[in-house]
Parts: sequence; C-alpha cells; structure tokens
Amino acid sequence: MGAGGSAPNDDGTPSRGGRPRLGTAYWRLWTSSGLSNLADGTIKVALPLVAVGFTRSPLLIAGLTLAVRLPWLLFALPAGALADRLDRRRAMLGANTLRAVLLGVLAATVVLDLGSIWTLYVVAFGIGAAETVYDTSAQAILPQIVGRDQLPRANGRLYMAELTTSEFVGPPLAGFLVAAGVAAAFTIPAALWAIAVAALLLVPGPFRVERARGGTIRADIAEGVRFIRRHRLLRTLAIMVGISNFTASAMMAIFVLYAVGPTSPMGLSEQAYGLLLTSAAAGSVLGSLVAEQISRKLGRARTLTLTLLGHVLLVGVPAVTTNPFLIGAALFVSATGGVTWNVLTVSLRQRITPDRLLGRANSVHRLVAWGTLPLGAAAGGLLAQLFGLRTVFVVMALVSLGLLAGMPLLTDDRLRAAERDAERQRR
Repeated sequence: MGAGGSAPNDDGTPSRGGRPRLGTAYWRLWTSSGLSNLADGTIKVALPLVAVGFTRSPLLIAGLTLAVRLPWLLFALPAGALADRLDRRRAMLGANTLRAVLLGVLAATVVLDLGSIWTLYVVAFGIGAAETVYDTSAQAILPQIVGRDQLPRANGRLYMAELTTSEFVGPPLAGFLVAAGVAAAFTIPAALWAIAVAALLLVPGPFRVERARGGTIRADIAEGVRFIRRHRLLRTLAIMVGISNFTASAMMAIFVLYAVGPTSPMGLSEQAYGLLLTSAAAGSVLGSLVAEQISRKLGRARTLTLTLLGHVLLVGVPAVTTNPFLIGAALFVSATGGVTWNVLTVSLRQRITPDRLLGRANSVHRLVAWGTLPLGAAAGGLLAQLFGLRTVFVVMALVSLGLLAGMPLLTDDRLRAAERDAERQRR
C-alpha cells in the first residue's frame, strides 16, 4: 500500500486526506487485540484477588506475578523462533485458545471446590507462556497487514486499545467480577479470549513468512540474536530500553513505601495512591494518540530525546518533592513519552527487520528490555534498605540521564538510512 492520495486500501476503498485507510483486516486485528488485552488486564488483577482466599502469605501472593512474568525469561527466544516458523495468525489463535481453555478449567476447579493456590500458579504460568507467543506474533504480523508507511499510526491505535482495556477497564472489572464470584472472575476473561479468537479468525490471508527449509529452533534463535547484536541501531535501542526499564523498575519497586501510609514521606491513602497511578495510565493513552503527530513535527530523534527527559522526570522528581500533583505530572509526562518511544521504535524495528526475522528480533528485544525488570526491582530494594528511599530516585535519575549518551547514534539521518537500506534489501 502506498502513501499516495489515491492509493487503494487493503479492503478496496480509496484513501482520504492523503493517507490510506488502515483497512478492514487491521480493524479486525485491533478488535481482537483489544478484547485479548481486556482479558489479560482483568485476569492479572483477578488472580491475586482470588489467591487471598487460599493463602495470606505475602510471598505466595507475590509469587503469582512472578509466575506470569517468568515465561518471558524462559520462552521469549523460542516464541520468537516459532513466530517466524509458523503462520503468525494461527500462533496467536493457538495462544488465546490455550488461555481461554486454562481459565475454563480453572473456573471448573473452583465450582467443584478443587481449587488451590497451586492451581492458580499453574494457570498463571501457562497464561504467561501463551502470552510470549501471542505478543511476539502480534508485533510481527502487523507489517503483513498494513503498509510500512502506516506502521506508526497502526501501532499507536493498537497501543491505545491495549492500554485502555488492560489499564483502565480490566482492573476495575476484575474487582467487580471477584466480588460477584470467583467462577465469574475466570469465565468472563475466558469468554473474552474466545471472542478475540473469533475476531482474529475474520482476518483473511496466510501469515507464514518465506524462509529456508530445515534448521533447528536453536539455530533460528541464534540467527535472531546475531541480527540484533550486529545491527548497531537495533542493539542500541534494546540496550537503552533495558536500562530505562531497570531504572523504572527500581523506582516503582519502592515507590509504594514512599507514597502510602501516614508515616511515608507523601502520606497518601491507598485510594489516593491508586488515583495517582491513573495519571500514568492517562499519559500512556495520550502518547498512543499523539506519537505520530509529534514525531512528524519535531522529527523522530528530537522526539525520542524528549521522551528520555520525561523518563528522567519519572525517577527524579520524587527525589526533590513529595507534592503529589508534581509527581503525578511527572508520571503523566513520562508515560506519554514512554508510549511515544514504543510507537516510534517498534515501528522502526518492524520497518528495518526482514519479515523472516521479525518474530525473533522482537523476542530478543523483549528479552533484553524485560529481563532487566526483576534486576531493577532487586537493585531498588537493596539501595533503599542500605541508603534510604530517596537514594533510589537520585541514583536512577543519574543513570537515566546517561541514556542521552546513546542519542548521537539515533539521529534522523541514521534512522532514515537504516530504513532505506532495509527497503533496498527487500527489493
């Protein structure tokens, strides 16, 4: 699909206003993604809420989050290899079908009074494993549905749907469902995943990429790792995101101690703390809407620099003030910038990565980006224990400032050159 004013759309309709429409197939994918993320946001809150009925152990309750996230460390790279071997739509269908079945079985165990904390652990781990396949394939399939010039807009709309459903609608829905009954808390997300499967079935066409026959999964993974390691631009982006997530995780790991309780520096109630965090969710939605427009006006390199400065605000502002309005503003600005960064850099990665490698490139990037989250949380807790809460904010703000050292490698000229090289190789 071209960017010209009269270029046809994938559903045969002409473009308007100089930009081609995203098309019916995209909006079916968008609908499926929104439903899938609504189920995801609901169940990740419902699981610990239900778990307190089985145990009051903080360690066991916190372990549920680990059970959901651990598959990203274990299966991210194999999931990327599968996304490049299989039909990506079928991989997404299989992942969501598995998640729906797991929740259906879990609901049955609850109804039959056979549930336990360990059952929740098994299901949480299974959902997390399926998520690695679904998310990796979802990022890889998008360039097969829309033109590469449409990727920033398409990614922005997807982020908006995902964030709205998983961050705004999912958590309160989980609380309502758990209050209505444990069985409902599991059957409704299962039904949402089933409907998401039905919507994705309506996306036409095969989505298996051409690749050389033969070879092992291990060889495929190694090829993906080599591609990111040797591509200076993508390697730089992965490292920068990993460091950024490390600092954010360190800050958020101890932020509740800084913010909540009469003896905390901020002195907020639990309700006020929840309201404070919604400012980040609102900023995320805004970022998904304005990322393309901001980058068009300022240029991608300048926009990315501003998002890094916003991240410095996130981790640094609590070091100098306890004012909830100023900290809420920092959360809002940082979240807006964070999603803007994601829209621009994910679109860039989709443009310059060969289709046959895109699943593996996404998985390697996520392994680096998300693998730092538990390390950052551990570092934040250790610094706070040894030197106090404010030390965490100061240290992480200084580390975040260091990310600006990577910006000379991310100039607009370098970004455009990488895209031109990738386009020449595709011809």
